[in-house]
Amino acid sequence: MSYRRSPLLAGAVALSTAALGLLLASTSHTAAAAPAPASLTPFAAGAANASGASIPGMTEYEAEGPQAATNGSRIGPDYTQADLATEASGRQAVQLTGQGQYVRFTLTTPANALDLHYAVPQGASGTLSVYVNGSKLSSELQLTSQYSYITTGQVPGAKVHKFYDDARMLLPNTVAAGSTVAFQVDAGDNARPYTIDVADFYQVSAPATQPSGSVSVVSQGADPTGAGDSTNAFRNAINTAANAGVPVWIPQGTYLISSSLQVDKATIVGAGAWYTQIRTNKFIDNGGVVPGPVNLSGFAILGNTVGRHDDSSANAINGSLGTGSTVDGLWIQDTNVGFWLRFGNTNLTVKNSVVLSTDADGLNFNGNGSNSTVTNNFLRNTGDDALALWSYPAADTGITLSNNTIVQPTLANGVAVYGGSNNTVRDNVIADTNALGSGIAISNQAFLQPFTPLSGTVTVSGNTLIRTGAINPNWGHAMGAMRFDAYDSAFQNVTVNVSGNSVNSSPYEAFEIVAGGGQGYTVSGLNFTNNTVNWTGTTVFQAETPGSASVSGLTASNVGVGGAYNYGYPNNQAGTFGFNLGSGNSGWSTTPVLTSFPNPVGLPPTGSGGGPTTPPPTTPPPTTPPAGTNLALHKAVSDTGHTQTYVASNAVDGDANSYWESTDNAFPQSLTVDLGSAQQVGRLVLKLPPATAWGARTQTLSVLGSTDGSSYTTLAGSAGYRFDPASGNAATITLSSHPSVRYLRLTFTGNTGWPAGQLSEFEAYSS
Repeated sequence: MSYRRSPLLAGAVALSTAALGLLLASTSHTAAAAPAPASLTPFAAGAANASGASIPGMTEYEAEGPQAATNGSRIGPDYTQADLATEASGRQAVQLTGQGQYVRFTLTTPANALDLHYAVPQGASGTLSVYVNGSKLSSELQLTSQYSYITTGQVPGAKVHKFYDDARMLLPNTVAAGSTVAFQVDAGDNARPYTIDVADFYQVSAPATQPSGSVSVVSQGADPTGAGDSTNAFRNAINTAANAGVPVWIPQGTYLISSSLQVDKATIVGAGAWYTQIRTNKFIDNGGVVPGPVNLSGFAILGNTVGRHDDSSANAINGSLGTGSTVDGLWIQDTNVGFWLRFGNTNLTVKNSVVLSTDADGLNFNGNGSNSTVTNNFLRNTGDDALALWSYPAADTGITLSNNTIVQPTLANGVAVYGGSNNTVRDNVIADTNALGSGIAISNQAFLQPFTPLSGTVTVSGNTLIRTGAINPNWGHAMGAMRFDAYDSAFQNVTVNVSGNSVNSSPYEAFEIVAGGGQGYTVSGLNFTNNTVNWTGTTVFQAETPGSASVSGLTASNVGVGGAYNYGYPNNQAGTFGFNLGSGNSGWSTTPVLTSFPNPVGLPPTGSGGGPTTPPPTTPPPTTPPAGTNLALHKAVSDTGHTQTYVASNAVDGDANSYWESTDNAFPQSLTVDLGSAQQVGRLVLKLPPATAWGARTQTLSVLGSTDGSSYTTLAGSAGYRFDPASGNAATITLSSHPSVRYLRLTFTGNTGWPAGQLSEFEAYSS
């Protein structure tokens, strides 16, 4: 079967030609609005608003945050699709390129375990050294790109995404509050550059002991070293325990499961998610409704999926867990989906669990779910919706998604409710969504039939949204922090109560009301009560289809663009959507009525800075990156103008098929890369997409360099460079003087193939 897709091109077809022609501003603009609250990290914002997850013993630190010091280079903030900074928590991260560079965290709480959220270049694997209070640990973190850089050609508008992954380790001893833990590039650490996003530190309890009377998988032949296949031993233990009516026990260790388990009814308990590890991509696969309960607790499922599997062949928990089940304290990482809940799940609770770096959804109720709760879970870096209710082939009803923290879904929504009745999205924290998604989507997008549209009462309350919303590359305009979408059918027989939510630092509009399938279906039954908006790049409301909403107690500050976009298909008339305004609204307005998509005022604020950067006395000085390192890869980049979605970051994303194109018929045009620090540059490689459809062309350009970003000198005078698909569609420029520069600028003055500068990759090398 097929997973849900993100909104398709039909939405763009529905829009007026004039509206589509108005392009959103470059993300290099400077924010004009006042900053949002200083605490914009997901866990801090959640604690302040009594929302989100509280994972026992966990404290999270941003690499660019106040508890971190670094001599590396900060990247971001950025909001463009397929960019390292865009996919980072807070839209910023720190990059370590040379030996001796580090990020050092000062702990505010004790910890005996850590998880590092990182990225390394595509194809790279290697180690990263760990120091505690200046002393190097004997064990290093093992990092790899094997499970990153996902390509989903079947999803229109998708680019390569999911750049980050996670590596965790138990520390030799508990590290006290006030101590330092540093991640440093030493001589043998060659997976450079390392991009460090966040470090999660944990105070992990001692391993649990075996429940009385339980059946140990080891007693049935399981191998806790992970060398042998334990599949049959697990099956035997589950059957033996079921016959005796006792739990299954998985002792501390690592277990290899080579094929999935069918479990009708069981209680399966591990020693704790940091102690009991199961190596598999698919632990449970129940192909139909089971009686249950199937209770799961205290273990990790660590997969190794490479690419997305839309055939459900690599979902950690797949199918039905039956009635009355509880999932408590699992850790799921690097599988296709964490939980794909199908066929029928009633009175199910999923709580206190961590789902990281999946290739598709974190958790999805795929129809027939009822009266269930998903609460106090942490989900980060999912390759599709983090949490979703999809009412196919029957309705999901009475499900509550509450107090979860969701960060960095790389290709869809934080929370999505596709149809169903009487479901609740409450008190969650959602941050840093990317292309093809909003923070929260309430939608009648069917994907497949038979689909059950929205009905009854949908409750969206008490959620905290941070930097959510994105440019949809198919629609050619922005998706809101919250989206209400009559994609395949109108909102009928449904009331959607949106109350007490906080929308912070949305790069575009706070609330979008749309019929994304291009049919102009009506959205009605919306009630907005006592919501707050602090900082939007554009408007508070963007209404694109007929219907109406009641709005009261909506207070906004630092709104980027006054008024509301209200220009709805199919009539292409201003004021198509009706706002019934009650009392208590302030800081925003439905007038003027905007009939073209407004440009954002700039990037939303990202929070506080990175703390001290003085290296410890024992740290050796940074060295020049290896000669084969592309110094410009994933670095900050800006332009003097671009066309549609062909933005500057496409030229440094490592994908030769994506490209930057300057404003048409407006030479000269420039593209500038910030290498992060002064680097000796000896060679530039400029590329265009390899497809033969491009045709050969000559571009005239010059190369300039700067150490401070303001005063530039010419490194290579204006000349014509030939790009020919028959010979790789690339040009090399040698800089024999090997200048030391931080900023590299290409200035285009001509192109025989198109009236604009074009570049798919801007690569810089030391030699």
